[in-house]
Amino acid sequence: KKYKPQRFDIRRSFEASIARKLAKNQRTTMSGSNQFEQLKKLTVLVADTGDIEAIKKYKPQDATTNPSLILSASKIPEYKSLITEAVEYGKKEGKTPEAQLGEAMDALAVGFGTEISKIVPGVVSTEVDARLSFDKEGTIAKARKLWAMYKARGVDPTKKVLIKIASTWEGIQAAKVLEAEGIHVNMTLLFGMAQAISCAEVGATLISPFVGRIMDWYSAKTGTKYVEGKDDPGVESVTKIYNYYKKFGYKTIVMGASFRNKGQITELAGCDKLTIAPKFLQALQDSTEPIVCKLDAKKAEGLQSEKMSLDEKTFRFMLNNDAMATEKLAEGIRKFGGAAASLEDILKKLM
Repeated sequence: KKYKPQRFDIRRSFEASIARKLAKNQRTTMSGSNQFEQLKKLTVLVADTGDIEAIKKYKPQDATTNPSLILSASKIPEYKSLITEAVEYGKKEGKTPEAQLGEAMDALAVGFGTEISKIVPGVVSTEVDARLSFDKEGTIAKARKLWAMYKARGVDPTKKVLIKIASTWEGIQAAKVLEAEGIHVNMTLLFGMAQAISCAEVGATLISPFVGRIMDWYSAKTGTKYVEGKDDPGVESVTKIYNYYKKFGYKTIVMGASFRNKGQITELAGCDKLTIAPKFLQALQDSTEPIVCKLDAKKAEGLQSEKMSLDEKTFRFMLNNDAMATEKLAEGIRKFGGAAASLEDILKKLM
């Protein structure tokens, strides 16, 4: 009730809303209200959680989920009914124990997404199992299935859903096929320019570069303690990607993700979208410090940069030469795959 964000209809409406923001907010510094309200005038804010009650509290434009977030939310007593429904669906639809478990996992992801879609005016992102990250055809099949399951539940996925896919070469090629079919994707576990360029080239609706995990890697390697976004390598990476996209007119939406502190968020004010955990949404509400617009599409158009186009061998070599992106992508796939396995263990005990 306190916050009333505008309705968002994937990419076309997103572009229109950004144009309105640019026309309305000529000032580079926002003030006069809490940071949540200030930032919302510059950037579309997204809740990075599977906790439905938290989404109701903060009323973001969109919401993102992943196996780790759903695993955490599944342990909250209020969501027991979603677990029960998923288990019953799996028993009904699967012909073997393995198939039943797979059906239950899909039903759980779509069940959470469906409930979230009733709350947010924009879109909810639902992730393809990370264990399919190197399986193009498997990713395509799973995405189509999740899309169909949303339709069966009365959700219009064209307007309300993004399918999250890991930004491997195989995942990016799957995204190319899916986008051509009208299935919108959110390319996740993105850490470097090779991934960002290739995602834009195939027409991905949205990318999610991971700010905090990039900082984690550099902190561990160099011992540097980055303070509240200043000179933060994660912030610098997202800024570079954002500027590249705007310079060359790519329509792919840039959504910064995986934040470690509030400063990383405010240093990316002006980014297309930012997906933020509830604790940082609260921190933004609790602060009245002025927000300064840091990312500017118009300024990016005037920057010096060379456009690149990557085939598979160039992508793989460029990614291989980026030690941080290579290591964090592999680690992220392992973590999300592990969370999916933990979810399966919970469901197995109930089936």
